[in-house]
Amino acid sequence: MSAHHQNIRIAVDAVVFGYQKSKLYVLLIQQKFGSQNTYWALPGGLVQEDETLIEAVKRELKEETNVAVNYLEQLYTFGDDITRDPRNRVISVAYFALVDSSKLTLIANTDADHVSWVEIDKIPNLAFDHNEIVQMGLQRLKNKLTYQPIGFDLLPQKFLFSQLENLYMTIIGKEIDRRNFRKKMLSFGFITETEEFANKKTGRPAKLYTFNVSEYKRLEKEGIYFEIKLA
Repeated sequence: MSAHHQNIRIAVDAVVFGYQKSKLYVLLIQQKFGSQNTYWALPGGLVQEDETLIEAVKRELKEETNVAVNYLEQLYTFGDDITRDPRNRVISVAYFALVDSSKLTLIANTDADHVSWVEIDKIPNLAFDHNEIVQMGLQRLKNKLTYQPIGFDLLPQKFLFSQLENLYMTIIGKEIDRRNFRKKMLSFGFITETEEFANKKTGRPAKLYTFNVSEYKRLEKEGIYFEIKLA
């Protein structure tokens, strides 16, 4: 077997979803890639020699956007297109995360000129294959809604039940049966009704709810079967 010199770089990219005022957003940065042309792209960059993949993606997020994410899930590895990055042969390991974007302060740093939350249906043509990465992240998000209560990561700690309903409808892109949805979600036992009411200027006061993390984890250990049919 002849010796073969391999010059392949490993990168990480992050699809970070946020939710505000019934709209789903993706975190994007704007920067230059070896030319005078400026592009929007996902936060990310090359993995350093002395760090793991998850350390790399957390570092890039913090450096480029000032966002710190506790939980990131590996999405997919992009590298079949050997020309995906015209500068070098780069394989990217993509991750996705869900955050309450209202609590975060964005700051562009290192090689990012700008950073912004962009509505999911207003995403421009991104650098490399990042549009494909976003679409795969969105599909993963839609799928996970049906078997894991991940929507709570996008909402404030205390929320109106209507906010939870609207979140699901925003992500799947269609109406749901609100009555059955409410009955099903409350039947699991990990959504707690508080004694607090939302500050509504008009209409009937509505109580706030919260997601009981410890109860969900207890039920998860017991083998809770979480399934929501949204069709």
